Amino acid sequence: MVEFLKINSADNVAVAIAPLSSGKQLAANGVNITLKADIPMGHKFALKDLKNGENIIKYGYAIGHAIADIAQGSLVNEKNIKTNLKGLLSYKYEPVNTKDDFTNCNMTFKGYKRKNGEVGIRNEVWIVPTVGCVNGTANQLVEMLKSEVGESGKVDAIVAYNHNYGCSQLGDDHENTRKILRDIVLHPNAGAVLVLGLGCENNQPEAFRTFLGSYDTDRIAFLEAQKVKDELEEGMKLLKDLYKKAAADVRTEVPLSELRVGLKCGGSDGFSGITANPLLGKFSDFLVAQGGTTVLTEVPEMFGAETILMNRCGTVDLFDKTVHLINDFKAYFTKNDQPIYENPSPGNKAGGISTLEEKSLGCTQKSGTSEVKDVLMYGERIKQKGLNLLSASGNDLVAATALGSSGCQMVLFTTGRGTPFGSFVPTMKIATNTPLFEKKPGWIDFNAGAIVENETMEAATERFIKYVISVANGRKVNTEKNGFREVAIFKTGVTL
Repeated sequence: MVEFLKINSADNVAVAIAPLSSGKQLAANGVNITLKADIPMGHKFALKDLKNGENIIKYGYAIGHAIADIAQGSLVNEKNIKTNLKGLLSYKYEPVNTKDDFTNCNMTFKGYKRKNGEVGIRNEVWIVPTVGCVNGTANQLVEMLKSEVGESGKVDAIVAYNHNYGCSQLGDDHENTRKILRDIVLHPNAGAVLVLGLGCENNQPEAFRTFLGSYDTDRIAFLEAQKVKDELEEGMKLLKDLYKKAAADVRTEVPLSELRVGLKCGGSDGFSGITANPLLGKFSDFLVAQGGTTVLTEVPEMFGAETILMNRCGTVDLFDKTVHLINDFKAYFTKNDQPIYENPSPGNKAGGISTLEEKSLGCTQKSGTSEVKDVLMYGERIKQKGLNLLSASGNDLVAATALGSSGCQMVLFTTGRGTPFGSFVPTMKIATNTPLFEKKPGWIDFNAGAIVENETMEAATERFIKYVISVANGRKVNTEKNGFREVAIFKTGVTL
C-alpha cells in the first residue's frame, strides 16, 4: 500500500495515506526524506525545508503560508501555516476550456413522472406546515395515517417536514421561509402533499397558496386548523384521499437527463480533496454529459478557489453572477461583524485540513470540470440543465435543504469525519477514507477511500455511477432507513 501521496508535481507538501512515525524513511516517486515528527493519517508533511512566509503548495495551488520555518519531514498544520486570504477581492473573467471526458450513453432510470413533466425518484406523502405552531399536529396526522395504511404502505414514506418558522419573521427571513416551503411542496419526490396551516401566522395559508403558482390540485391539499372543529378528523379525510392517489403511481423508464443531483461535503478531512470530492466531480461531469443536472453550493467554502469556478462560466453574465454570489456572502459576514475567513472547523483541522484555501480547493472538486450553466439564488429552482451554482451557507442541514429545494432529487454528501443527518431528499453519505466506512456502516453508503488503496478512479467512478442509479431506482440510503429527515431554513434577521 502507498504510504503517502504527492498530489501535484508542484506541491511542497505530501499527505499521509496511513499514520507515519517519526524517523521513518520515505523513498518513492522522487521523494527521499526522513520524517521528523509523527504524521497522522490525512495530514501533511513538508517535502523540503520551508521558510517563514513561504507559500505552502497543495493541489498545485497555494493553501497559505508558513508562519515559522518548517523543516523537511515535519508536520504541516494550522499551528505553523496561515491563510493568505484577507479582505475583498476584485475578479477578472479569464475563461478556460472545459473538459468533456464523457459522452451521452442514452442511459435511463425508473422514476415517477409528475403531471407538470418533472420526475421524482421517490413517491412519498408529505405534510408541510406553514408555521412551526402546528408541528405537533402534523406529527399526529403522520402517525394516524401510518396506523391506517400500515407501516409499509404503498408509498415510499409518510413524513411531516417540521420547522420553526412561518411567523415572527420579517423581510428576507420571511421570504426565505416561504420560498423553501414552496419548493418542498412542489418537489417531485412527493406524490401528494398536505399543506397544514394554523390561520394567524405571518405565512398566511391563502397567500401561500397563491405563492405556489400553478400546482396539481389533485395532489396538493390545504387545511387551516383554526377554521375547523377537529383538525385531526379533517386532516385524515384529506390525507386518505391524497394517499390513495399517490399509492397508484408506478415507476416508469425515463432518461438520465431527468436526474438532478446536489453536491455537498461536511466533516471534511485531508482525503476529501483526494478521494470522495474528485469522485463526485467525475460523476458530475458524467451526469452533465447525459444531459442531467448537478448543483454545487456552500458558498463560504468556495472562498480561495472561487476563480476556478468563475473562469468555467460560459458567459460574462454568469461570471458576474458568480462574483455576486461570492461577494454577497462576504458582505453577509462583514455586516454581522464576523471574520470572512474563519474556517476550517475543529473537526476539519483534526482531519488534516489547515486553511480555508485547502478546504475550498478540495470542496470545489465536487463540481468536476464542466461549464457552469447557471447561478441560483437561495430558494430559486433549477431552470438550466448542466452544472449550477447555488447560494447557500456551508452549514450541512441548511445547504442540503437548499439543494433539495432547488429541485435536486437527491444529495451526494462526502465526509471524512462522518455524520448521520438526512435532508428531505435521499442524502447519500460517501466516506473519504476506509476506516470511517468500516466504523460507521449505519451512516455511510459508499466508500471512496479505496481510491488511495487498491482501486483506480475510473473503476470507482463506474461503481459509483451504478450505485447512484440504483438509488434513483428506489434503493434506500442509510438516512432513509434510519428515518433521518430534516429541514433547516437560512435565517439572517431578527425574530419578533
